[in-house]
Amino acid sequence: MSADGVFVIGASGHAKVVIDIIERQSLWRIAGLIDTYESPGTQVMAYAVLGCEACLPALMAKHGAGAAIVAIGDNRIRCQVAQRVASIAPSLTFVNAVHPSARIARDVEMGKGIAIMAGATVNPGTRIGDFCYVNTNASVDHDNMLERFSCVQPNAATGGNVRLGAFSVLAMGAIVVPGISVGEDTVVGAGSTVLDDLPDRVVAYGTPCRIIRAR
Repeated sequence: MSADGVFVIGASGHAKVVIDIIERQSLWRIAGLIDTYESPGTQVMAYAVLGCEACLPALMAKHGAGAAIVAIGDNRIRCQVAQRVASIAPSLTFVNAVHPSARIARDVEMGKGIAIMAGATVNPGTRIGDFCYVNTNASVDHDNMLERFSCVQPNAATGGNVRLGAFSVLAMGAIVVPGISVGEDTVVGAGSTVLDDLPDRVVAYGTPCRIIRAR
């Protein structure tokens, strides 16, 4: 394990999953949690909340930590927090948390701040943008593009050559057939089957998946 410390930003259930991944990776020492809405000293999986985002410059020096991961499930909030943290502590490095049981092909490109959970599969040629996450037992097939701050939730699956736009969500158990493009800031509901392209900023669900409303 590296002596370098990493901050987990967030203190919710999503943070618990990320903490477990970091422990299993054994690449970094968890210095503690950063959360604006929890009191310092609050314990999550035996790690203390050290302070809020504004405290980061002082905490970096105090705890010997120069890295962080934003462990927040909501795409928009994760973006807002990541932007604030980058502004407050520009020298902080955003790292990736990849569970050892995840199957990541060798020709996969990943940005920064990414979390890939237990049992996930990411196949060759796929590109994963900054601050995305691929959740438990999700399957992302070959030559996909997951744009920044998007997420694939548990047991969702994509075929080959699928694009998931920035800030978009494939909810639990959703299936996207090959060659489909899902627009930006779009939500595909749980258990849906996507057979046709979806535009930006809609909520869609069903089998076959249909647009229900604008976001």
